[in-house]
Amino acid sequence: MTVHLVGAGPGDPQLLTLRAARLLEEADVVVHDRLVAPEILQLIGPAARVIDVGKTPGLSHSQSLINKLLIELSREHEVVVRLKGGDPFVFGRGGEECEALRAACVGVEVVPGITSALAGPLLAGVPVTHRGLSHGVTIVTGTAMRGAGVDFHALANADLTLVVLMGVERRMDIARDLQDGGLSADTAVAIIERASTPHQRTLRCRLEDLAHLDVSAPAVIVVGAVASLELSVDLEAMTLGV
Repeated sequence: MTVHLVGAGPGDPQLLTLRAARLLEEADVVVHDRLVAPEILQLIGPAARVIDVGKTPGLSHSQSLINKLLIELSREHEVVVRLKGGDPFVFGRGGEECEALRAACVGVEVVPGITSALAGPLLAGVPVTHRGLSHGVTIVTGTAMRGAGVDFHALANADLTLVVLMGVERRMDIARDLQDGGLSADTAVAIIERASTPHQRTLRCRLEDLAHLDVSAPAVIVVGAVASLELSVDLEAMTLGV
């Protein structure tokens, strides 16, 4: 009995690992999250059972029920795939599912995925580290976990890049707390919506203007000097000699 915890990456099917694509073709059943791109779900074999357990505001499957479902499915099917957006262990609760499965004596294979925390900035031409601008990167969630929120005051460090996932709804609080912690109001910010999809959009502003920016989830928020860079290459423009 084995459950495969598979990372679906940021959205573009071409960014799946070969192992992930193969498992989707071979799966007897696929249990997937809400933000897995439809184009990736289309790679699932036609005979597979597909179960949506995505968490949405006001209508969510509890984690304990998902854990129980995975255990039950592992006893009924040979190839069970738990498909999670991004990477299973980057705010994907893959660790909790892994613990529950192992406690039930179910084998687990983890197939890493490209996290949007790194892919989003990269696809927008923003390096999360850059010589002379950023010595490191901190990745946090903008949502409160078990009633305890992230202390953004403590994360106000001009020498580091801050990447915030699931922070759109709290962007006003995040901007205020970072400034209260010592970051300049002029600190560069980049927001990448729907990274790697045809609907990707990049917005840029100063930290003091983040709260007033018209932005929609899912989005990655990048705070720091590197957010002012735009290093992506327009291959079509290069070909045309623009």
